[in-house]
Amino acid sequence: MLKKIFGRGGAWGPFILRLTLGTFSVVHGAQKLFGAFDGWGLDQFIKLVAGMGFKPPGLWAIVIVIIQFIGGIFLIFGIFTRTAALLIGIVTAVMITSGLLFPIEYPLVLIAISLSLLLTGGGRVALKD
Repeated sequence: MLKKIFGRGGAWGPFILRLTLGTFSVVHGAQKLFGAFDGWGLDQFIKLVAGMGFKPPGLWAIVIVIIQFIGGIFLIFGIFTRTAALLIGIVTAVMITSGLLFPIEYPLVLIAISLSLLLTGGGRVALKD
């Protein structure tokens, strides 16, 4: 019976990674965009991005929020998995190098998941890889 459930593990591995990274990305994007989950909201996030030296800060803040929020939704449903994972991994790496994400262990796990999905794609349980 276990072989029947887990025998096609290749289909479920990317699915679990997509759900994990996608959920975290949507939540963090919603914090920045809407102020949901005790988040900053877009105005505060734009100020933070400006403090990091990005110009124009409003444009970069919107790009980051779209990548996190929409990219996370794409990952959850398995749409353009490789592209969404790559972009989310890049945003995470930039946030690490700018000192926003500390301690570093959690963001490194997100980057590892992004790299894994970049290499494997969305798996069999994806809408469009």
